[in-house]
Amino acid sequence: MLPIQGLKVLDLTQILAGPYCTMVLADMGAEVTKIEPFPHGDNSRGMGPFINGESYSFAMVNRNKKSIALDLKSEKGLGIFKKLANESDIIIENFRPGVTEKLGIDYNSMKRINPGIIYTSISGFGQTGPYKNKGGLDIIAQGMVGFMSMTGEQGRGPAKFGIAINDIAAGVTALYSILGAYVHKLKTGEGQYIDTSLIESGLAWTVWESAAFFGSGEIPSPNGTRHRRSAPYQAYRTKDGYVTVGTASERLWIRFCHDVIKRPDWLEHPLYAEKQNRLKNVDQLQEDIEEILKVETTSYWVTRLDQAGVPGGPVYTYDQAVNDPHILDREMVVEMEHPILGEIKTLGIPSKFSATPLRIREPAPWLGQHSTETLKELGYSQEEVDRLYEDGVVFNKFSEEIKSN
Repeated sequence: MLPIQGLKVLDLTQILAGPYCTMVLADMGAEVTKIEPFPHGDNSRGMGPFINGESYSFAMVNRNKKSIALDLKSEKGLGIFKKLANESDIIIENFRPGVTEKLGIDYNSMKRINPGIIYTSISGFGQTGPYKNKGGLDIIAQGMVGFMSMTGEQGRGPAKFGIAINDIAAGVTALYSILGAYVHKLKTGEGQYIDTSLIESGLAWTVWESAAFFGSGEIPSPNGTRHRRSAPYQAYRTKDGYVTVGTASERLWIRFCHDVIKRPDWLEHPLYAEKQNRLKNVDQLQEDIEEILKVETTSYWVTRLDQAGVPGGPVYTYDQAVNDPHILDREMVVEMEHPILGEIKTLGIPSKFSATPLRIREPAPWLGQHSTETLKELGYSQEEVDRLYEDGVVFNKFSEEIKSN
């Protein structure tokens, strides 16, 4: 038994924020059905790399889901969606504000069909406010919440995060909001509407930066790998790469000096004895630390840090990260069989549940893979299903092969 097994989710989202949210819901046991336009489907299906014409990118974030390719602009397509909505617990969409109203699939319309529905909208800027109709991609949000102005090296131009941080933040925000709304529904029977955005989700993660700004007017600027409130706490150059060091307390600073770099005299050094002095003289501190670290390899210093009980680690390239023995032991890279891609590797599940362990049950679906199955579950006869295909209401990438069988 999985934690939320039995919940039915209609996923109208594309690319990353919404699909990430629904992927985790699916991992936890929800029956997630993607409602995709055709002939191209979720826009991430057009993102490479491709194997046998199928997107590896799409496969990474749409596992454990079903796909029905449906024309929502047609009367019959809308009728099918309403039947699905009547049997569902959750609907998630990421259209621009106003689109769902035009399609007739907005919250108020769905609430009339299913009063207990939990309906979530993820957009760039939210459903209200002066920017609600702006296009809101991850890079736009990164720029507008200040991320790009505080990321990178001093004296350089703005830099974006190495990942789509606002997309993932919005997906995670939608996820915990949905679960909260579901707990409320369990208590009261009431569904509700949830409105979140890339902008708000990203801004909500700036907890330390907001403290500095609201408390003292400090505006965060690029700081490389350094911490704004602690030193040494950054990546340092070694003989063959970089090592991260995190002395987040005076106790760890003492261990670092005594047991790692063998410079106990720094504990009395006028520039380094106090944390505020270390922060004030962080450039000189970095130079002095790297003068010591550059004579040995990253591996050597990681061992020394571990032995001293000081947090530290190597700075990996991505290929090194996903091949680290600890990552592999924790099953964060797993193999599975995909009907088109063949044998693939995918990221594992980061939460290890003791009573209801999660698992990757199914690969990401091809476009419309479950169209026929879904329609039959709704009570459509084979003749009616065939007619819906012929009328262009539904689609399956391999519909001709399936019909011949």
